Amino acid sequence: MDNLKITVYQGYLFWENVDKNLQNITLKLSNIREKTNLIVLPEMFNTGFTMNAEALAEPMGGRTMQWMHTTAQKYDAVVTGSLIIKEEGKYYNRLIWMRPDGTHEKYDKRHLFALGKEHETYTAGTEKLVVDLNGWKVSTAICYDLRFPVWLRNVDEAYDVLLIVANWPEKRALHWRTLVPARAVENQSYVIAVNRVGHDANEIYHSGDSTCIDPNGKVVYYKRDEEDVYTFSIIYDEVKKTRRTLPFLKDADEFSIE
Repeated sequence: MDNLKITVYQGYLFWENVDKNLQNITLKLSNIREKTNLIVLPEMFNTGFTMNAEALAEPMGGRTMQWMHTTAQKYDAVVTGSLIIKEEGKYYNRLIWMRPDGTHEKYDKRHLFALGKEHETYTAGTEKLVVDLNGWKVSTAICYDLRFPVWLRNVDEAYDVLLIVANWPEKRALHWRTLVPARAVENQSYVIAVNRVGHDANEIYHSGDSTCIDPNGKVVYYKRDEEDVYTFSIIYDEVKKTRRTLPFLKDADEFSIE
């Protein structure tokens, strides 16, 4: 199977300003100089992490999804990240997986951040999303989901890559830098975790710490404290070799999620 080229955008997000965020991301992505298969944006990349859903939510197929489609076409790559979606009177922190042809998949954040009262505004998702990308199986998650290994457990080798988009504050960055490698090692998969940088309107600082960890816990990519658009490769043989030589997933406990 071919290797994948991944482009991550670790960016500053302008508070509740969709126009400025989409313009800035468009500008920063113009620095991409090589073919890529996947462009990963942070959680709520068009607004920042906000509870102002009534003012900022968009319908499915709205302006930000249209921008994602245009961007996916431009780079002939999947574009993914989360935004606020209103559907049937409810608000969701929803990751969109946008393909160049305009077809898309969605994942609604399962674990809502009660400390920030996210659960008072948004509706939690109930379904996992695993998508195919050039033969690779990619599982998706959003920020706080990272703390819940049962939800992210790689049952029956369901995925090869775990993708996490986030607005994770610097004051808990040690947790982030600990949990991301743990998810990679325990699930014998690549983990790609993309965070924002800078202060939000609540003066909460985000240090980024966006990273890619391989199935053995080795760092493929890491960046802290600054905006970055970076493209790197992940290697399928690393997944196969790890699972063949260390077949730990076969000994995992059975469980069910309620």
